[in-house]
Amino acid sequence: MATSESRRSFMGVAFGTVAAVGGVFSLVAMKKTWDPLPSVKAAGFTTVDLSGMQAGELRTIEWRKKPIFILKKDASMAKDPKRDVVVDNAAYTVVIGLCTHLGCIPAYHPSEQIFKCACHGGEFDTSGKNIFGPPPRPLDIPPFKIEGTKLVLGEEGPEYKQMTKEA
Repeated sequence: MATSESRRSFMGVAFGTVAAVGGVFSLVAMKKTWDPLPSVKAAGFTTVDLSGMQAGELRTIEWRKKPIFILKKDASMAKDPKRDVVVDNAAYTVVIGLCTHLGCIPAYHPSEQIFKCACHGGEFDTSGKNIFGPPPRPLDIPPFKIEGTKLVLGEEGPEYKQMTKEA
């Protein structure tokens, strides 16, 4: 009887060990499927150097498959302390370039200093605020962080948190 009980307890311990190791491997595999791919993580952040921009210049870049408008304001453009991004004593408008009405891409008209949407005639000023037409709200501001003269899109810095708290 003693040998069959020792065999039985050995089989129980061996089965428990195999089940525990299999459970650990399953949890590790599940965690790997939940984590975003490295290519997705890399696409989440975009760094833009603002030092070379001239006053009145509009730069359009792509971030997460969306157009981002970066406009360096000149002296004739109205400043908006609640929406302007200040980098190196210069004011910038940084907005997602999709109309808040139907999601089309507005065009910038420098002579009029407005962003105009062709579909329904919505207009936004140089700070991205809706001033005419059907858009229900201003252009959205993407999360950003300022590092010297560089703007890092996709990361929430203290400037962005302050801006969203005031809005």
